[in-house]
Amino acid sequence: MKLIYLTLLLTLIGCGGENKESNVESPGSEKTPKTEALETGSAILQDKTPISKINMYLDGFHFYNGNMGMQMEAHHYCSKLNEDITQCIMYDGNGEDAKIMGVEYIVSEKLFMKLPDDEKKMWHSHSYEVKSGELIAPGIPDVAEHALMEEIKSTYGKIFHTWHTDQKLELPIGIPQLMMGFTKDGQIKDSLVKERDKRLNVSTEEKRKKREDIAMPNVQPGANAWEKGEVFQLRMEKNAKKGAHH
Repeated sequence: MKLIYLTLLLTLIGCGGENKESNVESPGSEKTPKTEALETGSAILQDKTPISKINMYLDGFHFYNGNMGMQMEAHHYCSKLNEDITQCIMYDGNGEDAKIMGVEYIVSEKLFMKLPDDEKKMWHSHSYEVKSGELIAPGIPDVAEHALMEEIKSTYGKIFHTWHTDQKLELPIGIPQLMMGFTKDGQIKDSLVKERDKRLNVSTEEKRKKREDIAMPNVQPGANAWEKGEVFQLRMEKNAKKGAHH
């Protein structure tokens, strides 16, 4: 297993990068020579330990909880805090201009089962994403990706998108939104998968076939609450107290 993770780390450097531009070009002035000099100095002198722990790149798809018609590709850059918790920063691309769309927290089945019932309703399962081939780790060898998917299949994720570049918003405006993952065939738009596969030179169908030996775990009660008509989403409300919002 250590060898697999080492392979993952070594191959991450040149895999699946710079081939998906951001969905939007944001307003703003070009960087000045002063700004670029400051960035260069910071890159050399400042410690960036949390960022340096990001060692896993996953590519998958999400939809807005309560509106499956609004779907998008998401590039996950993740770090494992321990064997039960992973945290991911999500971008709308994998190039220099990629915008941070949001975050995903991933927990093991063991930790998910300990969550309060109301909390579970905001989390989604990963078993179908793995089994269907939709979720991939671009560029790493098949054996390493297979082992990684074996670990992810029983996990659960909680996603909030904070910048809706899929709606062509040039700035991170609007309310953060709770996102969900797909759970069965026929839900995701074929065009999204085909475009991703062509760009990354992968085949979702081939990955599905190669994962036939991965046993599909039972989804724990409470997850994917939208399937039972329990849809939760953030909205802005005005408090009774003048000037207060929540």
